[in-house]
Amino acid sequence: MSNIAAAIITIGDELLIGQTIDTNSAWIAQRLNAMGIDVLRRVAVGDERLAIVNAIDHELADASLLIITGGLGPTSDDITKPLLNDYFGGRMIVDPQVLEHLKELFSRRNRPFLERNMKQAEVPDCCKVLFNRMGTAPGMWFDKGDKVIISLPGVPFEMVSIMENEALPRLQQRFISDALLHRTIITAGEGESFIAEKIADLEAALPAHIKLAYLPGAGMVKLRLTGRGPDTVSVAHELEEQQYKFAERLGKIVLALEDLTLEQILCRWFTENNQTLGLAESCTGGNIAHHITQVPGSSGYFRGSMVCYQNEIKETILGVKRETLDQYGAISEQVASELAEGALKTLTPGIAFAVTGLLSPLEDAKVPVGRVWMAMAEKGRTVTKEFNFPYDRERNKEMATSMGMLMIWKFVHS
Repeated sequence: MSNIAAAIITIGDELLIGQTIDTNSAWIAQRLNAMGIDVLRRVAVGDERLAIVNAIDHELADASLLIITGGLGPTSDDITKPLLNDYFGGRMIVDPQVLEHLKELFSRRNRPFLERNMKQAEVPDCCKVLFNRMGTAPGMWFDKGDKVIISLPGVPFEMVSIMENEALPRLQQRFISDALLHRTIITAGEGESFIAEKIADLEAALPAHIKLAYLPGAGMVKLRLTGRGPDTVSVAHELEEQQYKFAERLGKIVLALEDLTLEQILCRWFTENNQTLGLAESCTGGNIAHHITQVPGSSGYFRGSMVCYQNEIKETILGVKRETLDQYGAISEQVASELAEGALKTLTPGIAFAVTGLLSPLEDAKVPVGRVWMAMAEKGRTVTKEFNFPYDRERNKEMATSMGMLMIWKFVHS
């Protein structure tokens, strides 16, 4: 069977009111897509029986595979399991493996095993149990004709564990689909329109089974080539040929030929070049350091960040001169330069970066909202750059973070 169509339903009132952000369906969609399974729709519904049943009916009309997350648990609003039991005409039974796991789990946590928890070991007799190593609620696999319905807990790390250990291997065996592969080109420094014009002829010449998508971000544009075919090896070879054609045309604006974040790209470069980095962050408040340290292995090159929010700290810790602050103000090219040079001395990295700016309105501010100065420093060289971000505080902070990391990348490649 090829071109398998899937749908994802996430259950929970908390999703509809915005209290919880749905990360489950994004993760599931990525994993299914990597297997060559197309996701038709991602739907969120509340904890209401009729709404869930209607969503299941609607999605099964078009999809061969339906994955449901949420609503599995011991509380009164966890209605997915009894609903699915009724939907498939089953009866509830206690699964001995799940019961044993639950008792062991509660014993290990030194918590009493209550009657309510016993319900967690009950499953419809018409399902295959998908064992939950990370929690109490088991996943369930239902067959309905040639269609598959999988129900998973809504807790993300439990859902991921069941999918990786139980569901995905079964899906691989059950569905034989065409190979669906992606290749990525990460660019920076030019906008989407410029890039589209630069590669227009290459895009027009792509064969029908290869598509190009533009995914713009803060200061960056990701190009994703997607190819489909019956043979993984030939599709991969063809995609790589196209990837290198596009990358060669785009030249110096290409950062990477892998689907990497900017912080991952920085980690790779600094590690491979045996170089170190230190930061002085004012307006970003340590957010750049947060992004950098999200990458495993960053401790090998990242010296640290001085969050110098107040002028006193800029002076006493990083050595910014009082006369510089008085004459030019904290948000200035001069202060950014002294911050970077101060980070170079204080944190002793090979390369230092500094940022200072105004991200939201301030009553007595002498600079416009969104004005940000950044500086890079290494022994014998300091480079500065001014930015003006037009958004609200949160967005301005994220823009400053992204553009700061991009400035570091450009500095080390200049």
